[in-house]
Amino acid sequence: MKTTILIVDDIHEIMLEKFEQAGIPYNYQPAISREEAEKIIHNYSGLVIRSKFQVDKDFLDLAPNLRFIARAGAGMDNIDDKIAQQRNIMLIPANEGNRDAVGEHMIGMLLSLMNNLNRGDQQVRSGQWLREANRGFELKGRTVGLIGYGHNGMAMAKKLSGFDVQVLAYDKYRVNYSDPYAQEADMETIYREADVISFHIPLTQETQGMIHEDYLSKFEKPIFFLLGARGGIVQVPAVLKGLDEGSILGAAFDVLPVEKFPKLAQQGWYSDLIRRDNVILSPHVAGWTFESYYKLAEVAADKIIAFLGI
Repeated sequence: MKTTILIVDDIHEIMLEKFEQAGIPYNYQPAISREEAEKIIHNYSGLVIRSKFQVDKDFLDLAPNLRFIARAGAGMDNIDDKIAQQRNIMLIPANEGNRDAVGEHMIGMLLSLMNNLNRGDQQVRSGQWLREANRGFELKGRTVGLIGYGHNGMAMAKKLSGFDVQVLAYDKYRVNYSDPYAQEADMETIYREADVISFHIPLTQETQGMIHEDYLSKFEKPIFFLLGARGGIVQVPAVLKGLDEGSILGAAFDVLPVEKFPKLAQQGWYSDLIRRDNVILSPHVAGWTFESYYKLAEVAADKIIAFLGI
């Protein structure tokens, strides 16, 4: 079967240009629904997605000719990777495309937390000039622990290099990965030394809910907590407890276990989370910049072309 690609999400035109230059037929349907895609997916050997819907077993059952699925984003957690592997469907992520965006965003959130920027801004706007109450912490001289040292973790470590910090990285699935920007470390060392902890791991059965009370209790120093990976890896009440006890000095979430309204507002922990001025939230946008929109599509297209041997 000749390669034909169905694109079911909004993608920068650079991908379409690259496919046209390579002579690869595609059907660009950014507004297509899952139900509509189910009716035609049997005609395609390739699928390009972002986050529109879950590519689960039911969907894959309707795609007997599928050879690959590319995601113009980081991570493949909206795809049933086990079923895909069983059917020899190649999964193609584009993690390189938004690693710089994620690194910059998370450092921005950290600096805002450490210097009370959101709180100070709100106070000045309301007529309060509270200098002492907003005295901040310097990042220089502190130890940052990165959990997961793939594309995003490495990008953040590189961007931290100008802050005169020690960066420790733990990655369960890698060995000998120390580089000029981070030192390989075990979790015991990170528990003992970290002042800041940032997560850069995918959502899997193993990582689901892994950030719980017992996990957080092992850190020996009060920490700043950053989460820009996947919301499903954290149990938010455990972080709230750490904030109450002072073992967490501030927390930044770009992702949450439940996202979008009204469902988010219905969570038991939501009202507690948003009342705190040492918590910063953003709407799962760390990896989504004007630049990454281009780069994600470019990386995914290049990988697809390489996979096809064109």
